[in-house]
Amino acid sequence: MQRRSAARLGPLLLLLLLPLAWGEGPSPPRADGELQVSNRLAGQAARVALHYLNYRLGSPSALRALGQVRKATLKTIPGIGHKYYLQFTTEDYKSSQNVGTCLATVFYLKRKPRPAVNINCTYTKDQKQTREDDYSFYKKMRQQTKPLIGNDIPDSYGNIEPALEPAWALAVAGSSYLMWEKSTENLGYFMAQVKNVKQWITKDDSIDFDYSVVLHEIPTQEMISCHLRVIWTPGHPLKVKYFCLSENQWSESGEGSGTESGSTNGIFNEKEANI
Repeated sequence: MQRRSAARLGPLLLLLLLPLAWGEGPSPPRADGELQVSNRLAGQAARVALHYLNYRLGSPSALRALGQVRKATLKTIPGIGHKYYLQFTTEDYKSSQNVGTCLATVFYLKRKPRPAVNINCTYTKDQKQTREDDYSFYKKMRQQTKPLIGNDIPDSYGNIEPALEPAWALAVAGSSYLMWEKSTENLGYFMAQVKNVKQWITKDDSIDFDYSVVLHEIPTQEMISCHLRVIWTPGHPLKVKYFCLSENQWSESGEGSGTESGSTNGIFNEKEANI
């Protein structure tokens, strides 16, 4: 299986290549106006927008990765923060195929703990198939008589067992919430591995998983261990609760009202977005 995640490359090779993908060295001074599309901070802001989008869509079958930043503009609002205006392409997280273009604003506020995101995307992937894939995974998990359990996803060779792929993808969607929350203008995150996953058999309509995940912090190269609880029903917002070893308290997602420091303005079946 091909994708832009650790399953394509072994974890050690991935960690060597990630700094190249994100941009190395100190960031250039922040000056208002149009940024070079290769600017590390522009790419960081685009990934923050995608973390928010992947969390808000709440679909393990519709995950997106960053393709290319096409346009980026920075505006400083004195005493409040920095706002990035972005246009970028996106790729399917598993296949790396182009799946559309996004327009987004990412606002790093000095007095708020997470970036405020507004994002509007086109989507060229078959949404009916995406919904069917989500429901197929959901139905299979609801029919489990023994809970799904897995470890080291991907393994040390970068491989993921097919039976664990949807559970891994749900971990990416859930981790997107905490990566959005933890991101700053200078620090970004990537989910490097699911150390272990355990399903909880529930009596309601949701499926419920406990994960231990490892986040790779960029550009510090630190590896951060977090515990993640994800509750999911297709077509409904993810419910996420997490605890990271570097922090002292649990953090929890809202009820998915779309008002928690951002919004997804629309996902369209079009081939291009205009800017």
